[in-house]
Order: sequence, then structure tokens, then C-alpha cells
Amino acid sequence: MENKPSRKIWWIVLVIVLLFSCMGGALFFGFALLFSPSSNWKDSWGNIAVVELKGAIFESEKVNEKLEKYLKSEQVKAIVLRIDSPGGAVGPSQEIYNEVKRVAQKKTIVVSMGSVAASGGYYAAAPAHKILANPGTITGSIGVLMEHVEVNDLLKWAKVSAEILKAGEMKDAGSALRTMKPEERAYLQDLLSNMHAQFKKAVAEGRHLDIETVNKLADGRVYTGEQALQLKLVDQLGGLEDAIEVARVLAKIPGEAKVIRPDKGSPLLKALFGEEDSETKLLQWMASIKTYRALYFWGN
Repeated sequence: MENKPSRKIWWIVLVIVLLFSCMGGALFFGFALLFSPSSNWKDSWGNIAVVELKGAIFESEKVNEKLEKYLKSEQVKAIVLRIDSPGGAVGPSQEIYNEVKRVAQKKTIVVSMGSVAASGGYYAAAPAHKILANPGTITGSIGVLMEHVEVNDLLKWAKVSAEILKAGEMKDAGSALRTMKPEERAYLQDLLSNMHAQFKKAVAEGRHLDIETVNKLADGRVYTGEQALQLKLVDQLGGLEDAIEVARVLAKIPGEAKVIRPDKGSPLLKALFGEEDSETKLLQWMASIKTYRALYFWGN
């Protein structure tokens, strides 16, 4: 009679299979990270860190966390903030501005503008020690935008009635369900004017310009990098590598700069798990807000 394998042998086989499975998974993710072209594990001990501010600004936490991280780092002597943003919501833009201003008091920080650094994107750049832009960079747009839509005529045409219940006279100011009253328009305009004044003050302080000069520039129009240089809204023309060199000189770093680049992540892991882009975030944010909103934003 043929002897059957004992239970002990089967348990040993099972353990070996599980061990190889775990090792295979670990190797898979290890190679995914190792061969990622942008993985920054190799240069994590650099003396200049590049932080990116990309896309529409509707939150400040990620950028500010990185700025705080490199502010505390003893190895990092300077930070280059790479901005490619048309701006966004007022609050987050101001929070990034405040963090850049705080960093500038303790460590060298230089801004490198990409294709666009307008409105809230320019707001965030203002307190940096130096601002560099490409000749064709779109920047400026020092102003505030609030959109208002009325759909009451459409509702009447569709024979749909709407009623607003409120406590507080101005609680529904800007509602799309009815025509805006003159006093409501004046109230909202006053809000925008106050936000605009905050923007202009931040630019005047950050760029060391008198408020009269800023008033002439702050009608909401955009400028090219060349125009912004002439208007003293930026300090120099150049790209990211130029900004890194400026940061190295300002921070008095001897020799060649050792740059910590933004971690783009593994393309393989992105393909597996996906990545939410700024356009998706913008659509989600717009879908969750009221019909009126104040923005430091440039775009169509």
C-alpha cells in the first residue's frame, strides 16, 4: 500500500509557497520603485529642493507640507518653488503665500515660473527672494473674479417654481434662483474689493513696490514674462535650472548644487492605481459649491 505524504510535509510545502509569493511581491514593488525614472531616493541628501505648485489651487496642504519639510531640513539650504498654475480659490492661495513668506524669513526661496503663474499663482510667488519667469510665461492677473448665474427665467419657462427659506437678510445673496438686488450686488462687490486690496498689499510687500505702482498694474490683466520683468513683477528671465543656480548663489552654497527633484512616482504604480489630475479636482470642487464664488484665477 502506497504511503501518503504526511500533514507535516504539506505544511512545509505551503510555507515555502507563501514565502516565495511574498518575496515575489516585494521584488515586484522594489523593481517598480527602483526603475522609476523620477524616483528621488538617490538624491534625497541634496542641498536645494524643488517644490511644485501645479494646476488650479483649491487646497494648500500638500505644497505647504513640502515647504515645511525642507524648511526643517538641515541639509537643504534653499528651496525653489516651481509654479505652473492659473490660480484658484482665495483662501488656499493666501495660505501658500503665508507659508512662502514664513520660509523666506528663515531660508532662501526662489520661484521659477513655468507656462503660467497668474492670479493666485502669482500671489503665492510674491514673497520669494527672487522670481524667475520665462519670456513667454503668462503671469500677473492681479484681481478677483466672482461669477453669477441667474436661472429664474429658465425655471419659469420650464414651469418650475423655487422658494428660498432663510434666516439673515443677505444669506442668499447671489442666489441663481432670482434676480440680484442692488444692495446685494453692492455687498458682493465690497467683498471683492476687500479681497483685491489684500492681493495688492501682498504684492506691494512681497515685491517691495509702493501701493500706487501696484494699483496701476492690478486691473486683472496678464503680462508676459518679459513685460513682468520691465514692471518689476519678476526679477529675472530664465527657466528652472537658472532658478536653481540663483538659489545656490543666494544661499552661498559652494560648488555644484545637489538638487532634490519632485518625486513623480513610479509610472508602473500609477498605471496600476491611477492618479487624480487637477482638472478632475477642479470639476469636483466646482460641482460642490454655490453659484457664486470668489477666485484668484485666470483662464477661460
